[in-house]
Amino acid sequence: MVREQYTTTTPGTSLQRPKNEYIYKIGIYGWRKRCLYLFVLLLLIILVVNFSLTIWILKVMWFSPTGMGHLRVTKEGLRLEGESEFLFPLYAKEIHSRVDSSLLLQSTHNVTVNARNSNGEVTGRLNVGPKMVEFHSQQFQINSKDGKPLFTVDENEVVIGTDKLRVTGPEGALFEHSVETPLVKAEAFKQLRLESPTRSLSMDAPRGINIKAQAGNIEALSQMDIKLHSSDGVLLLDAETVRLPKLPEGARGGSGISQGLYEICVCPDGKLYLSVAGVGSTCQEYSRVCQ
Repeated sequence: MVREQYTTTTPGTSLQRPKNEYIYKIGIYGWRKRCLYLFVLLLLIILVVNFSLTIWILKVMWFSPTGMGHLRVTKEGLRLEGESEFLFPLYAKEIHSRVDSSLLLQSTHNVTVNARNSNGEVTGRLNVGPKMVEFHSQQFQINSKDGKPLFTVDENEVVIGTDKLRVTGPEGALFEHSVETPLVKAEAFKQLRLESPTRSLSMDAPRGINIKAQAGNIEALSQMDIKLHSSDGVLLLDAETVRLPKLPEGARGGSGISQGLYEICVCPDGKLYLSVAGVGSTCQEYSRVCQ
């Protein structure tokens, strides 16, 4: 490109034209021009490639006005279809599954769910590991569909809110301390056994203890003594026959020799007392003990 200079003159004046050394050429020529065209062509190629990659990514990731892929943005939040993998912590207020499917949380290590307060401190933690399920909180509670507490655990006690507690293990239930319950019952056609291998077994009730076997016998076995004690009342044995098969029997001897044996006597009102055994019966119908 050449810049030309024009000079206007008025009649009667004479001016000399400028010489050629004052005329400059402006423009890009030679290898600079070719480099510029090459650079513009390279930018066009990069622009086309970027546009093509953007279209390909949008198509592969299933971008749409409502979300991306299986992820949909709704008024209630985010809806995700199918399986998803999270590489970092997930923060959410509520997580729900579909109506016709269950919610599955799966990990190759532990699955940990934390609850935090406004200061960011962990107030509750549920850790599901390959060998143990741990729960850290002040209280753990399981409710039924109608909101009734079924199982509650805290630092002071464990509360079972169901009407029946069923233990199906072959060894039964093991209690290291006392147990307070209104009823202990075995399953149908099964035996009920209360056992203390190394210590004593004590049953206390303010209004009485009722032991019933509707289709079988009741046995009480002990290495030492068996004591039936009533602080205020009587001990009632209501049966057609009361047998004591292992009581020692005395041999015939002279009169007045008791051989250290005693005879159990029954008063008309059912009261029992001991009498020194003799050759014949020493029980008296109108004994002073019965009066």
